[in-house]
Parts: sequence; C-alpha cells; structure tokens
Amino acid sequence: MNITKEFIFDSFGAPQCHASTIIKLKDGRFVSAWFGGTKEKANDVRIWISVSDEKDWSEPIPVTPDDGIPHWNPVLFLKDDGEIVLYYKVGYEIPDWKTFVVTSTDNCASWSEPREMIAGDESGGRGPVKNKMFRASSGRLIAPASTERGVWKAFVDISDDGISWKKCDIPASDDVNMIQPTLWESEKRHIHALMRTNCGKVYRSDSDDNGETWCQAYETDMPNNNSGIDAVKAEDGKVYLVCNPISDNWGARTPLTVYVSSDNGATFEKLVDLETDEGKFAYPAIIAENDTLYITYTWNRKKIAFVTIEI
Repeated sequence: MNITKEFIFDSFGAPQCHASTIIKLKDGRFVSAWFGGTKEKANDVRIWISVSDEKDWSEPIPVTPDDGIPHWNPVLFLKDDGEIVLYYKVGYEIPDWKTFVVTSTDNCASWSEPREMIAGDESGGRGPVKNKMFRASSGRLIAPASTERGVWKAFVDISDDGISWKKCDIPASDDVNMIQPTLWESEKRHIHALMRTNCGKVYRSDSDDNGETWCQAYETDMPNNNSGIDAVKAEDGKVYLVCNPISDNWGARTPLTVYVSSDNGATFEKLVDLETDEGKFAYPAIIAENDTLYITYTWNRKKIAFVTIEI
C-alpha cells in the first residue's frame, strides 16, 4: 500500500476552510471545492475551487457570488457529457438552507449564474448535502440528503432525467438525529447508506428498489462522533469508509481513519490512520478509480489535505 499526502493550498485568501468535495475529470485532473471565509456561518463564506495538473493545484478562486449570505457544504458531480455541476447550500441558519447549483462546461474556466436546485423549496435543503451523488447502474441519479430542522432527518433525492427530483425518506427512530448519508450500490437496485448520528454510532439503511424505499435505519458497530463520514465502493468490490472512530457525541475529530469492508459494509477493519495528532481532521470526501483511493479532508480548518492511497 502506497500513500501520498499533500495540501491543495498553503493559504487561499480566507482564514478558515471546511467541507471539501472532489471529482476526477476525464483528462485525469482533479477538481476540489470547499467553503471558506472568516469562519463557518460568517457572511463572507463562499465556495472556492482548485484544479490539479500534473505538478500542482491551481490558485484557489471563489466560484459563488459574494452575496452576504453564508455558503456551505459544496458537492461536485461530473456528468457523462463532461459538464461539472456544483451543488451548495445557502442560508444564515442550517435549518433554513436552500440548495443552489452552478455549472461549468469548460473544465472550471467559467461558471454559470447560480440557480435554485428546486425552485421555491423551503424544506431546509434538497439534493446532496455533503457527500457525493452517484449514478446507479440503472442510470438513476441518487443524491444523499438531509435536513436539520427539529429532528435531523436523512433522505435521498432520486432523478431519472437529471431535471425532476423525488424525495425518498430514510426512516429512523424519533430519538435518532441522522444526517449526511454516504451511498453505494452492491448490485443492481440494491443501494446502501451509512449516516452520521448523535448516537455514538454510524447508522445504516438499505434499499432494494433503487432508492425508492428504505428500511428503518439501524445501528452499526462503527463509532461516530457526530461528524461527517464518507464511503465508496471500489472496483475491487470492497467498501472503504473514512471517519473519526470516536463514539462520543460531538467528540474529538481525531484520529481520522480509513476502514475497509469485504462483506458489503457489514463489518469494517482498519486500513490506515490518516491523522493521529491532536487537532480537527474531519469531513472527508473519498472517490476511487482502479486500484487507487483519493481522499480530501479538513485539516484544522486551515487547509484541505489530499491523500492518494494505492490499495
């Protein structure tokens, strides 16, 4: 196993950053985005991006407007035709989020004007909330979503045309606050979700009808500190999960660790620690191609780390 680590930037024109997302373009370059500004929830927080080449990452630039409203939790998605879609949340308070979208047809050289993902939505945010959206083997788009108005609730948004969306709830007990699903497909029509909770454990739900309906969410053995997680199914058939393996609600955001499952997420074994020092190492994003994992995460709210793992 070969591991390399770098930072996407040393500084980027704002004091703090958080909640990164990553995609790999068809030409082999990577695009990462994150929110940055004075601090989370400040009125100057915007979505920033950087694009890699063979040697380095480009100078970060903001791609959302300076509209005086906090921006949050970007999620990048690469369409089959090469168009890049960036989803992000807008709002002064998390329960009142709305989801906006900007797009690029020239590999991030320019971006469209923002538009609402679902015009007039007042639910607290639709579409991907932190983790990547994916295209199932059926062709359906499945976006992991959640809201934080009262009890935290997880759901998915599904679309068969990329235009209209259907909200499909992931049920849970009333005492479980559950957000930010991460998804994978084990076989056609069988979709699985792991979720961040306030219960000290990662929770899971499963769908056998391509994301339309989900079983009651249930506790797994994986600890969760009520911080973001992300997972991916790689071409070797294994599921890789990145998380802070801490069972205290609002517990420490260190260490940050990669786990691997050979039984479709029923059990996980530790693969490698990414960070073990004291600090805040959190909100990972993971993608996979061939025999390589690509991971970004928040490094002490000051930098975005980029790790490559050859598995």
